[in-house]
Amino acid sequence: MTRAETGRRPRRRPSLLWIPVLLAVVGVAVVVALQLRVPARGVDRCAPPASAVAADGEAWVASWGAAMQASLPDGPSAQGFAGRTLRQPAHLSLGGRQVRVSLSNAFGDRPLVVGAATVARCDPEGGARTQGPQHPVTWDGRTAVTIAPGATRSSDPVDLAVADGTDVLVSTYLSQPAGAVTWRPYAWARTFAADGDATGSAGDGFEVLGSSLYFLTGVDVLAPSDGAVVTLGDSITEGCCSSAFVDAHVSYPDVLARRLAALPPGSRMAVVNAGISSNQVLTDLIGERMTGRVARDVLERPGVRTVVVLGGVNDLVRSGGTLPADRLTAGYREIVAQAHAAGVRVVGATVLPYGANPRHTEQAERTRQAVNEWIRTSGVFDAVADLDATTRDPLAPDRLLTEYDSGDGIHPSAAGYAAMAEAIRLADLAP
Repeated sequence: MTRAETGRRPRRRPSLLWIPVLLAVVGVAVVVALQLRVPARGVDRCAPPASAVAADGEAWVASWGAAMQASLPDGPSAQGFAGRTLRQPAHLSLGGRQVRVSLSNAFGDRPLVVGAATVARCDPEGGARTQGPQHPVTWDGRTAVTIAPGATRSSDPVDLAVADGTDVLVSTYLSQPAGAVTWRPYAWARTFAADGDATGSAGDGFEVLGSSLYFLTGVDVLAPSDGAVVTLGDSITEGCCSSAFVDAHVSYPDVLARRLAALPPGSRMAVVNAGISSNQVLTDLIGERMTGRVARDVLERPGVRTVVVLGGVNDLVRSGGTLPADRLTAGYREIVAQAHAAGVRVVGATVLPYGANPRHTEQAERTRQAVNEWIRTSGVFDAVADLDATTRDPLAPDRLLTEYDSGDGIHPSAAGYAAMAEAIRLADLAP
């Protein structure tokens, strides 16, 4: 019997519903458990080598990035990985004929000493293995670099041609303890580690570290393009919450990147995912609040032309809906003002429904509806992506459509993320 015949919503799966809820509400408290569940092998997406890119109209543009935050006082990063090599993936949204790597010590409490670094294409067979030569990464011509606390450093250009959608592996040998570590707890891609300086290794000696990123915050490419789009948000932007998503590139920014890469040469745009699980628009709790990280995570990336802002659900969840709508809209205004002052276009995304989540309240729903109406009608944004309308159940508009619900009532499924990306008008992204 169909749902239309019964008038009832289908039963939801009872399995492990608490895991994604905790990811959204508690944040990094379950990082270690998630790390232990990372599969030994995921779905690898290694693109073939790119052909040379014409030099006409080239500029540096952010092709991949990670929004970083301060580490926990304990956990996998506590010792700073002294005497070990980290090998970490970056899924490039846009190809180019050269790359440039950025390492961050934004939340460090001592200098970050990198003894050596390399970048290479990943091997289609997966894991920590690379395809082709390891390309040394240098800073002002030197193979080692020391990055001061609070700073981020971009490398010299590396002659490595890459295609759209290429996965590269960046290897960094950390010769000294790093203290407090700057990281991205949920990268939804496997990372690896080996003892000693293994930056030149093709993959021998590496073990799966987990699915977090450490220090690696950006990879830029030299290419003709129409710039980059940054997606600013929380776990729904980051691409939470199934272990099946590891190495699968199913987040809405990933799908959006593939749509943009299909445009004619020169008019394509890169996409940088600046989502942080459990992040809020107004409050520093899990990662710096969105209003406070616009400069570092959006405006300081090369070639950024547009930012898509999707946030507010964690502000509503943690307040139980008591947060006034005008406070949340004031946060959006602050983000827009910062972006506009830098000449960056802003697309406002409506807050997705989460009525099936245990933390949902009627008061929060009234606030969400008021905020979404303001996003649609205020004229503050340069364009609007009505992702609420795209993902909601027409028979129960406070809930995600069943096929778009990952199972916790708040995070979309892979199909939901794809629908979100398809709902964003590409014409709204280009100035």
